[in-house]
Amino acid sequence: MLVGVLSDTHGLLRPQVLEALAGVEHILHAGDVGDIRILDKLREIAPVTAIRGNVDTVGPCAELPATEAIELGGHFLYIVHSIEDLDLNPRAAEIQVVISGHSHKPSITQRDGVLYLNPGSMGPRRFSLPISLALLHLKPESVRAEIVEFEA
Repeated sequence: MLVGVLSDTHGLLRPQVLEALAGVEHILHAGDVGDIRILDKLREIAPVTAIRGNVDTVGPCAELPATEAIELGGHFLYIVHSIEDLDLNPRAAEIQVVISGHSHKPSITQRDGVLYLNPGSMGPRRFSLPISLALLHLKPESVRAEIVEFEA
């Protein structure tokens, strides 16, 4: 199963997002959506699971959940906007992947058998950080993530 993962769009849906996500089976948005119409447009590609971020304080984005747990491809995933707000022990909860955003810094790390993925930001460029999203490859026996970077 191929899953598209993005965060921190801050109201900007770049055309590259739609191209990069063509063919994914599910899309995860880790908060700071900024404009609910972004989720509507993403739903034209695949089902979307989204949470709110710290800028999603008014309107429909404020009604998104703060965190989300979801099973995809036989794996349990947990989405939280800021990794500092992680309020559970993923290993104890049998979560294989923790997805966060907020920092705008793409990263993939592994700790205690749990994959931690931050797709970075596809919104307005922040400092010299890259514009990026992630693809999550879920197979019954494995989980693999890759960061996809774009020109601004």
